[in-house]
Amino acid sequence: MAVYKAPIKDIQFVLNEVIDVSKLAKLPGYEDATPDTIHAIVEEAAKLCENVLFPLNRTGDEEGCHYENGVVRTPKGFKEAYKQFAEGGWTGITCDPEFGGQGLPATVGFALQEMFTASNQAFAMYPGLSHGAYEALSRHGSDELKKKYLPKLTDGTWTGTMCLTEPHCGTDLGMLRTKAEPQADGSYSITGTKIFISAGEHDLAENILHLVLARLPDAPGGTKGISLFIVPKFLPKADGSVGERNGIRCGALEHKMGIKANATCVMNLDGAKGWLVGEANKGMTAMFVMMNAARLGVGMQGLGIAETAYQSAVAYARDRLQGRSLTGPKNASGPADPIIVHPDVRRMLMIQKSFTEGARALSLWVGMLIDEAHSHPDAATREAADDLIQMLTPIIKAYFTDMGSECANLAVQTWGGHGFIRENGVEQLVRDARITQLYEGTNGIQALDLVGRKLPMKGGRAAQRLLGEIGGFIAQHKADEKMKEFVEPLEKAMGRVQDSALFLMQNAMKNPDEAGGAATDLLRLMALTAMAYMWNRIVVAAHKGLAAGNDNGFYEAKIVTARFFMARVLPQTVSLNHQIKAGASTLMALPADAF
Repeated sequence: MAVYKAPIKDIQFVLNEVIDVSKLAKLPGYEDATPDTIHAIVEEAAKLCENVLFPLNRTGDEEGCHYENGVVRTPKGFKEAYKQFAEGGWTGITCDPEFGGQGLPATVGFALQEMFTASNQAFAMYPGLSHGAYEALSRHGSDELKKKYLPKLTDGTWTGTMCLTEPHCGTDLGMLRTKAEPQADGSYSITGTKIFISAGEHDLAENILHLVLARLPDAPGGTKGISLFIVPKFLPKADGSVGERNGIRCGALEHKMGIKANATCVMNLDGAKGWLVGEANKGMTAMFVMMNAARLGVGMQGLGIAETAYQSAVAYARDRLQGRSLTGPKNASGPADPIIVHPDVRRMLMIQKSFTEGARALSLWVGMLIDEAHSHPDAATREAADDLIQMLTPIIKAYFTDMGSECANLAVQTWGGHGFIRENGVEQLVRDARITQLYEGTNGIQALDLVGRKLPMKGGRAAQRLLGEIGGFIAQHKADEKMKEFVEPLEKAMGRVQDSALFLMQNAMKNPDEAGGAATDLLRLMALTAMAYMWNRIVVAAHKGLAAGNDNGFYEAKIVTARFFMARVLPQTVSLNHQIKAGASTLMALPADAF
């Protein structure tokens, strides 16, 4: 069976020794977020994940959600688990205390997101989407809307969704047709159909708040004519309780490849009552708050799935007896050796291990950057942190989910034929992981966002900020003999990023297809370089741990894994650089009708 145990030790290592989470308590508003407090929270979340959420993962997949006469029922045990989740305060862990939240840093939220997703992705999506709605309302909602809705989202009594996609309109939201007609009471009557709405209807909470993109009657065309509205399932009464049913209903559940325990709905709006969030015709600005949070959240789903896949593959590789080691029997008294002795099995395990541990460090560093961008008293520090977040968001979303899918497939490969059998639980990881590369903007869209928006933004300042961060580390550690085998490959990878970016600058203006043709490769090239940077930081922390004489096996394993990443994963940057510089002609030369 698939297995999962929260990687508390590794999370604590990254928090305390790699990114130094003690700095958080020095930020205004986070004074109580001490390392001890964070450790206690992570430990409690681990218990919830291992004992409540993970046991429901496979049963939820087997049962799925049920739709009858407009009513959606979640799988057995989900309702009770959500009640326990909300009562434990997990829905409001990073929310503002003004609205009943615990006000903890985003760094803590990232650590918890990984564990929640690793233990049960479909379940974690319900509160995850609610938090995205909370973020959008908290930044762009009126004081009246905040007062009415944020406390309910914070305590989990009500949940949230984001309603963007329409049957004819996916990524190109400028084509959406949902209409919003102004009403005399200041509300809007909203009509249209939305599809692929995760958690659009369910029985976990007493109300669902839908953030809906729609057009006003006099709105200009394209994305400049889109407004954002909050449309509750039940209209709230003056006392905060739920009132009459609103004109938004689930028309059907999608029959899906994975995440079957999360209700993916067709939502029909028939004169539904909604209220404007933010300014008219500027809905994309508000929705991007939710989308960017969701993109990072989906990246964490990729990491979470990879962690469960890795643990399940290791457990099987240790127990499964098959063949003999090429260098002589390692289990002489048994009929065969465990498959973990075989080099190709080690290859698969090391790919997963080097990804999960490096990605954990990268994601928690981004969490720290979010906290700095939000709370640091120095404006220049806030700006620098925000630049790095902008650059790393599409990288984390796309690379983490690509690798989550790859790691899930490697787990099945490690299990062999037994991985293909449903009752063993690892094939579910493949099915669940696949959606992460698609929703919140396909990974190709993330790559185009990186190349088309993030690289040139602020005159290239954000990109230079990331390269400057890495370059500063290289300069600081280049003379350290113990770091040479790690720093030198990092420096060469960064050079390939610069070389590829220069190629695009010289060619994309003449032919925009050059940017489109290079985008996915450049994102992967930058992702691998960012991962190599984090592995270098991990090695620095591991050397300090070894010098202190603490848990030598743990720290030595970090250095060995970093060495694997540098020698067997990072060299992909060479071929990616060549692919980018091959140009777009090899992609676009064949006429469309020749396919």
